[in-house]
Amino acid sequence: MPWEAVVWGLSFLLCLLLLTYRWWEEPADRWVSSLKGGPWLWYLVGFPVAAVRVPLTWRKVCRVLDLDIPRRPRYSVLNRDTMIKGTALRGVPPRLGMLRVTRLGFTVTVRLHPGQTPAQFIAAADALVHAWRVHQVKVITPRRGVVTVTATAYDPLARVGAWPVLPSPRLLAATLGKADDGSYWTVDLRKSPHWLITGATQSGKSTLVAAWLTELGQQPVILVGIDLKGGMELGLYERRLSALATDRQGAMRLLTSLVAELMNRMSVCRVAGARSIWDLPDAVRPTPVVLFVDEVAELFLAASLTGRKEAVECSTLLLRLAQLGAALGVHVILAGQRFGHDLGPGATAIRAQLGGRICHRVHDEQTAVMTLGDLAPDAVAVAQSITEYEKGVAVTAVDGQWMRVRSRLVTPDALRQHAEMTGRQVAAAPFLSTVAEDGGVDD
Repeated sequence: MPWEAVVWGLSFLLCLLLLTYRWWEEPADRWVSSLKGGPWLWYLVGFPVAAVRVPLTWRKVCRVLDLDIPRRPRYSVLNRDTMIKGTALRGVPPRLGMLRVTRLGFTVTVRLHPGQTPAQFIAAADALVHAWRVHQVKVITPRRGVVTVTATAYDPLARVGAWPVLPSPRLLAATLGKADDGSYWTVDLRKSPHWLITGATQSGKSTLVAAWLTELGQQPVILVGIDLKGGMELGLYERRLSALATDRQGAMRLLTSLVAELMNRMSVCRVAGARSIWDLPDAVRPTPVVLFVDEVAELFLAASLTGRKEAVECSTLLLRLAQLGAALGVHVILAGQRFGHDLGPGATAIRAQLGGRICHRVHDEQTAVMTLGDLAPDAVAVAQSITEYEKGVAVTAVDGQWMRVRSRLVTPDALRQHAEMTGRQVAAAPFLSTVAEDGGVDD
């Protein structure tokens, strides 16, 4: 009957008004992230409200954040008193483009006034979060005179969820978790050969290394490790590792063998006229090698004179691997709780060769600056804002771009079981035969 349709229509409008009021009064990430309805609620309610709120508040926000430019009126009889009395002139905000909806929020383009710089909008990102009542605001510069503001309505990293069956990535590529744009976070060592991972205890650093090991363990790759905590972390995956060093002497023997292998691969490429091993035919191409180093600071710190000499030698060998290994299929992944200038000049030289950076929650600012400061200075504050409750959340930077990521959870039991299943797939590594058994060779 017609009256039933009227009742249903009024009920729908009432529910829509209630949801709209609640969305307007409360930040989106307080309750949207707890719903299981998916992104449909954002498309239906959240974005229409944001499309109204952002343009209406844009002039006021720009005035408060000093993003507008005052318009000086022309001197005339009509405005003479205004100029003498000192009445505030009405500012002109930068031109705001049309909001474009995304699955997690929206993007909008802002055209800058002459003399304005993107740094002003980057510094105002936190204020825009509160003004627009969203979870995160990120500002990038696609071209001169324009900034693109990307707003995320709710935190996509609040929970990674179940790990689906994904198609196998190419060799040396690993899908480690999810990014803050909702996409899967994949790291390709052929594009970014060497990485530095920092994070305090219980921040998710070991979980990230475990996820990386399980991803590469399924591929025809030689995995070797250095764990100076007595093998407490990497020892769980020892059956899949071709070699594991648990002290500095073993690390020196392992690094020396890897540098010797670099020289052999260099000779093979020179004879074949190839610039990297990827230019060689598949039949003669050497197997890629990935070196995991846990608690890298232990390699550089020493109390005795002999220990300092060993630390310098380890630093030199590690630096050679990082400098020459990219084209020769030898990749370095360093992990540690802290990484600073106090570790010596060798640490700074090695850091310059590590193009990929991942920073979890850290206790000191120097570690965050050493990890991200030279690639993405504005990401240092984001990394320091990670709380102790956000385990697995980190900031990664590569090629000048940064994003928030969260690694998938791999428990110690799951890591140990994966090593048992893939232990028979250990690739042949004859160059490691010279390493003594007490250096950690897995028979």
